[in-house]
Amino acid sequence: MTPLVTVTPRLEQEFRFDFYDQENGTGSQGNGQHIFNYGGPGGARVEFIPAWPLEVILATPPYESASGPKGSAQGWGDWPAFLVKYRFLAANQQNGDFIFTGFFQMADPLGTPAKISNNVLTAQPTLAVGKGWGDFDIQSTLSVQIPVSALYSPGDTPQVNMANYGDPILWNTTFQVHFMQYFWPELEVNYEYWPNGEHANLSQVLLTPGIIFGRFKIGQDSPTRAMNLIFGVGYQIAVTQNPVTQNNVVATARITF
Repeated sequence: MTPLVTVTPRLEQEFRFDFYDQENGTGSQGNGQHIFNYGGPGGARVEFIPAWPLEVILATPPYESASGPKGSAQGWGDWPAFLVKYRFLAANQQNGDFIFTGFFQMADPLGTPAKISNNVLTAQPTLAVGKGWGDFDIQSTLSVQIPVSALYSPGDTPQVNMANYGDPILWNTTFQVHFMQYFWPELEVNYEYWPNGEHANLSQVLLTPGIIFGRFKIGQDSPTRAMNLIFGVGYQIAVTQNPVTQNNVVATARITF
């Protein structure tokens, strides 16, 4: 099952909508903003497989509202324009039950104030792996967000925004169990490290316990393929001191086809 936060190395076809209720930390890392994100960081999106080893994800910008010491605002968040997956290796349960995939994503800033936008165009290459043992699986991704260009923002030039953003490294790992057909409890470990930029040499670790329910058949897309409903919820908790993200309610709804 595709996790709540970690992008799965598997190739899928689905419509997906997420919701985040995020409280940022305070101090040297966090800015104290409280953000409601309708669509999640990936935006409301459609995922499809145009060729056997490829998946393409096309998304709308998420709609966000923010309040806190950086001001109040609402509007469209940064646009996760597209994500492409290429599956390098895979084997079914009878032949090792594993997968190895590469991703590439671009995110376009829309400049919405109150820290809704990062004001930076980013490229994000990712390597992803997954391994199953019966009803238990691990899925993991390792990526870096590379600033390509930046916008002007109040009080900052594009050069300042580029320098502040840095090149954050993200490592997400999900431990997941499947039982009684429709239940998928999981624990995600979400790690981020900033080698440079505004948060240089700082890191945070978030733990995300959650559960996903599905796949519930709701229709027939073709004689051999069903349409299914999936939904889930989790709670992201910072376990390191002075985090950028303090805590976060995560909810997801998907229809596979």
